[in-house]
Amino acid sequence: MNGTVEAANKNIKRILQKIVDNHRQWHEMLSFALLGYRTTMRTSTRAMPYMLVYDTEAVIPVEVEIPSLRVVQEAKLDDAEWIRVRQEQLMRIDEKKMDAVCHDQLYQNRMANAFNKRVKPPQFTPGQLVLKNIFPHQEEAKGKFEPNWQGAYVVHRVLSGGALILEEMDGRVSTKPINSDAIKRYYI
Repeated sequence: MNGTVEAANKNIKRILQKIVDNHRQWHEMLSFALLGYRTTMRTSTRAMPYMLVYDTEAVIPVEVEIPSLRVVQEAKLDDAEWIRVRQEQLMRIDEKKMDAVCHDQLYQNRMANAFNKRVKPPQFTPGQLVLKNIFPHQEEAKGKFEPNWQGAYVVHRVLSGGALILEEMDGRVSTKPINSDAIKRYYI
């Protein structure tokens, strides 16, 4: 989720850079940038963020000054009819959100497959010297200025799927396999 927020902030910043002449006036244009961001179709979901939240298309300021067909049609509805139409829209919101989730998952899979075609996983052989990544949840992870890698270790055995069994320098063999993504070669 945090990555999604960072991506949204990056896009809003990019929109602001295009519409603001001087950096001191960005706050005056922020509402327009947000409206533009919320009413733009997303490739991953094939939907607008505004539509996913409110299940209706946004009425942009230009449509208030120069009414569109949609605005004119809604204005002609009496209150009871407008409420009925709105309730029907709200009942369809779950279906639209599920469609957006499915499109997003398909998009993510396409992006992952395109990325994975170009990635070549590291190849290890028994006897190579390697370092092991220190993860934040490990007791060895002490702080910001401490090393991120520990070792050296020797690759004892290479398992299928990219897992490795490591051996410490004193000859003790680990019982737990480790993913090769958390390992890097150690050059002396």
